Amino acid sequence: MSVVARIGGTFLALILASAGASASPPIEPGVTRGLAQWRATQLSDIRYQLLFDIPADPAAAVPARVIISFSLKAVAGDLQLDYRAPPDTLQSIRVNGKAEPHRILREHIVLPAASLVRGQNRVTIEFLAGTGSLNRNPDYLYTLFVPDRARSAFPLFDQPDLKATWELTLVTPAGWTAVANAPLAVSRTTGNRVEHRFQPSDLISSYLFAFAAGRFDTVTRKVDGRSMTLYHRETDGNKVTRNLDDIFELHGQSLEWLEHYTGIDYPFQKFDFVLVPDFQYRGMEHPGAILYRASALLLDPTPSRQELLRRAQLIAHETAHMWFGNLVTMRWFDDVWTKEVFANFMADKIVNPAFPEIDHDLAFIATHYPRAYRVDRTAGANPIRQPLRNLNEAGQLYGDIIYHKAPIMMRQLEQMSGKNTFRQGVRAYLHRFAHANASWPELVDILDKSSDAALGAWSSVWVDTPGRPRFVTGASDRNPGTSILAQEDAAGLDRIWPQRFGLMAPPFTPGIAWQLVSDRPAIPLPPEAASATPLLFNADGYGYGLFPADLALFDNWPGLSAATRGSLLVNAYENLLHGSLTGPQAYFRILLGILGREQDELLLQLALDQLSHVYQYLLLPEVQAAETAALEAILWQGVLERPVDSARKLFFEGYSALASSPAAMDRLHTIWSRKWVQDGLELEEDELIALTGRLAIRLPEKASGLIEVQQARTANPDNRRRLIFIAPALSQEATVRDAFFESLAEEGNRQTEPWVLEALRLLHHPARISEAERYLLPVLELLQEIQVTGDIFFPGEWLRASLARHHSAAAVATVRAFLADHPDYNHQLRMKILQSADALFRACRIRSGKAC
Repeated sequence: MSVVARIGGTFLALILASAGASASPPIEPGVTRGLAQWRATQLSDIRYQLLFDIPADPAAAVPARVIISFSLKAVAGDLQLDYRAPPDTLQSIRVNGKAEPHRILREHIVLPAASLVRGQNRVTIEFLAGTGSLNRNPDYLYTLFVPDRARSAFPLFDQPDLKATWELTLVTPAGWTAVANAPLAVSRTTGNRVEHRFQPSDLISSYLFAFAAGRFDTVTRKVDGRSMTLYHRETDGNKVTRNLDDIFELHGQSLEWLEHYTGIDYPFQKFDFVLVPDFQYRGMEHPGAILYRASALLLDPTPSRQELLRRAQLIAHETAHMWFGNLVTMRWFDDVWTKEVFANFMADKIVNPAFPEIDHDLAFIATHYPRAYRVDRTAGANPIRQPLRNLNEAGQLYGDIIYHKAPIMMRQLEQMSGKNTFRQGVRAYLHRFAHANASWPELVDILDKSSDAALGAWSSVWVDTPGRPRFVTGASDRNPGTSILAQEDAAGLDRIWPQRFGLMAPPFTPGIAWQLVSDRPAIPLPPEAASATPLLFNADGYGYGLFPADLALFDNWPGLSAATRGSLLVNAYENLLHGSLTGPQAYFRILLGILGREQDELLLQLALDQLSHVYQYLLLPEVQAAETAALEAILWQGVLERPVDSARKLFFEGYSALASSPAAMDRLHTIWSRKWVQDGLELEEDELIALTGRLAIRLPEKASGLIEVQQARTANPDNRRRLIFIAPALSQEATVRDAFFESLAEEGNRQTEPWVLEALRLLHHPARISEAERYLLPVLELLQEIQVTGDIFFPGEWLRASLARHHSAAAVATVRAFLADHPDYNHQLRMKILQSADALFRACRIRSGKAC
């Protein structure tokens, strides 16, 4: 080839490379969608080699190093690494062997174009790790990087569609155990330090990279030929022993079911799980190293069926994520709900065989509807799928709509598609996008090809629209004498939520009398039902919205199926809050009657949850006082007479939370003092700490003595630290409580979020609610900082632990004034405020009889 030809070829290659490389995006804080989309077109074959040198002192700095290898499609300008940390944490940067200046600009390390090459690149950075996401404790730590918090610990490309392999080395104090996504390759002790070096991981997104290290005990078992290791810090050996079989078996059952349903073997190298004291969430699905809140899996000696079911659902949920979220991951966090809806929806299917004695239609209703309606009834309702411009706001997308409305939607989708067609579509989706990324429209497209329904139009309502419809009965304008059921959109828009649900009419014989399909503004009621009263709408619990309700329906309670009872309870409660039923006292007495005679634990829990809210927040003080004796009698009767292996603990929990009479306080103090023992009421440390808090508030003159005794008899060091933390919130002295609340303005005092939330609930206890009103404005003023520094659920729970417990006009005024004074407030956080304050707004209106 001639020199001219060679030069021409090189020139042409440069032109082609340039044509495929758009300009580097502008530098902005966080990870913008534009930056993420650009990097996804330019980067591939990403590998991380990480070293963390962890000192024994949790306050000491953590020296670290990361080597990032990647292939660059073309050099189109400077390249941004994500790193939200002070500039002085950087110690050195080398790009392809060349030292570079330490430059952090708007939460990014900027790699200069002059040092990059087309093809393979290697960046080595030495730094002091950011510790906020390392969750360091006196003798253990664990990481939690979802959704974009990895960049607060070390430099990387922090977005879900840049999957990478991770090769981790941890250097820890001697005596520490370590676990990560991949198997341990070698552990080497030198003096008082141990090096734990792990094999390269599977291909995973940055938010799924994880490790934990510390003084953990381990239990390893083989389940169906697969080795699993459990890591824990529980000091009560009996508690561990009695739960081990169930924990391992439930994981094994979930894996077996998912392999069968999806047609794909477990897709990662290993399967271990870590039980973390007071973990921020109930679980987090890191492949190879699932993290759980220890108390969610280690149950007391006499757990209720509800507690057993919730544990099984949690294990199934996190295991389902191995396929839904980990194997196939959303491209961008606006579709984070897809992994959560699949995990919840599959969990509901998985647990059914393990609990044949439970009515699973009822379990679905009780698990999802109250939590979904808790948001969808509010002025801050959000759609399932929400737009997201920047990953630094991704945490705001999480909440009850993703976890509880989405499974209801998915059940509707499966019903429309047919179970077999739906399953085949899911299998095609998983095979097509395995070890890669996908979006919700891509799944809809797969299902739409094999379905007769217009899934795109259906999705635009169910997935992209906030709120819920309201159903009302009336007379047809077009056909005189015909009764109809009409849909009304909560936002007043001209849209229909297509769905089907059951209808029953007197005499309420077993079975659903009619199946209604609501796919247009109004549908005719069956002639036989038109003249009947009362009608029981959504009798099977498959519909979604506010349906007409009548308290007279409860007269037929004994003849209704468990699922129909659950649907009736949910709908009646929603109508009470909406203002469509008579005052709360009548409904309170109905709930009290249900507690006295119902045997199903799921229904008892649902009724008790409603009764607790009505009693504490909706009844006026004089009505509350008049009902206290009957309430305490029913609950204590349940403690004494319910079967040991059934609902006794449930009734005790209600009694200890709601009872307030001197006689009840004496009884609870005797139980706390362990001077009275009842089968099925063996209180463990965490339960005794909770009871200590309730007694300290109800018996303020004894508060300091109660706390002192409980600290002395608490053996588990993690539990003792928790009690010491919340103790100021229990103080008899308002000045001590105020100082504690003010201390929460410091980020370091909010590190263990479950403790903070527990303390907030104690500060805003109903017995002290008027004194706690002064905390409401600071709670709101801190919210934006809470969102930046806290984990994904913390902003919403911070608000709910505070706002939702109030009911005064003054509290309403504080919230409304804050919103009025901040018209340009972050939209997502504004919705969170409206969601959490909805209980306050409704309680004020119901108690006062007028709008607040």
